[in-house]
Amino acid sequence: MGDASDVPDVFDPRIYAEGIPHDRFRALRDLAPVAWQEEPEILGWPAGPGFWAVTRHADVTRVLKDAGTYSSCLGATQIRDPDPADLPFIRRMMLNQDPPDHGRLRRLVSGAFTPGRIERFAVTARGRARSLLDAARADGDRTDLVRTVTDDYALLNLTDLLGVPASDRGLLHAWTERVIAYQDPDQPPVLDARGRPVNPRSPAMLAEMFAYAQELAAHKRAHPADDIMTSLATTELADAELEMFFFLLTVAGNDTVRAAAPGGLLALTRHPDEQRRWWDGQVSAATTVDELLRVHPPVLSFRRTATRDTALAGRAIRRGDKVVVFHASANHDERVFPDPRRLDLGRAPNPHVSFGDGPHVCLGAHFARLQLHVLYEEVRASCAGMELTGPPRRLVSNFINGVTSLPVRLREPSGPPA
Repeated sequence: MGDASDVPDVFDPRIYAEGIPHDRFRALRDLAPVAWQEEPEILGWPAGPGFWAVTRHADVTRVLKDAGTYSSCLGATQIRDPDPADLPFIRRMMLNQDPPDHGRLRRLVSGAFTPGRIERFAVTARGRARSLLDAARADGDRTDLVRTVTDDYALLNLTDLLGVPASDRGLLHAWTERVIAYQDPDQPPVLDARGRPVNPRSPAMLAEMFAYAQELAAHKRAHPADDIMTSLATTELADAELEMFFFLLTVAGNDTVRAAAPGGLLALTRHPDEQRRWWDGQVSAATTVDELLRVHPPVLSFRRTATRDTALAGRAIRRGDKVVVFHASANHDERVFPDPRRLDLGRAPNPHVSFGDGPHVCLGAHFARLQLHVLYEEVRASCAGMELTGPPRRLVSNFINGVTSLPVRLREPSGPPA
């Protein structure tokens, strides 16, 4: 690619409303695997200095594993630069820290995600999926699976795991929408006194959530239960650290499944032969879940900041440069995945990076896989197949690979559900 004008744009969040831009990513992987991207003003958000887009699998995993060179702390993990005044606050979150601080916090909370605790939720999740699908079918054979099933499934599972009272679950949904959908025109931004959008991760925007986290933690200390907030409230976490963990679990814990679940179901509607393989029991749940995560990663990109001058794929990276890895591109790298545009529910091995890699690999990956496994099994048991009845709607975002509407027809089962 001769100059910057030849480089496909993968920054504009509006591109992703049409789906993952596979052709653009393929061009970058082949011709400019580490390519400079401009960062113009879009949707009212101010212009930025630009960044390096990393699109090949090997380079993405190299960046994610090398926290010493590619920092999560220097500029945090979103493409847009935070307000410098907010950066110390944002760095309190484990997601925006580097080793060794990151490791200390991760060890403190990893005990809350015990396999036993998560497995106990499998029974609850299965019953919930079945109830939501029954209610969706009661509306007729045509339904929006996001509205009737997947949004509630993800949120209710998370609030059960956290120990949030049923009466407060709507608060978590509202807070998640505010943080995740801030680039989407359907979610009007909060503006400051000068009419500029306010970063949803700023202290002012998170004050209500943090106050709630402290109230919930105090309640759990007085009334302990078998949930994650009880575990966190009784560790050595400082108040500020506990607040940030509540934010991280509320947003990331909800939206990982909330994005992945309808995305996987959408992929099945577009590949009827593979859908039939799943319905006929020809492929395992484990390979099915991982392949659907590969083709529809819940997170599109993550940002790092170079701590020193270095080189990546032959490009000179300067200290302070933004380096953004694109999971959605790495998962379709022909150098790693044969025929990557083909959905293959039996694909193995499948080294996708949908849950990241290195020290920041997703803490709740096991919990997310469990929920997806249960949901896909219950969808299969509830009907004879799915087909689209209208165009899906995707989130306008270059961060979360969200599906906000998935209209489908659920075909009647030919016999009693398995």
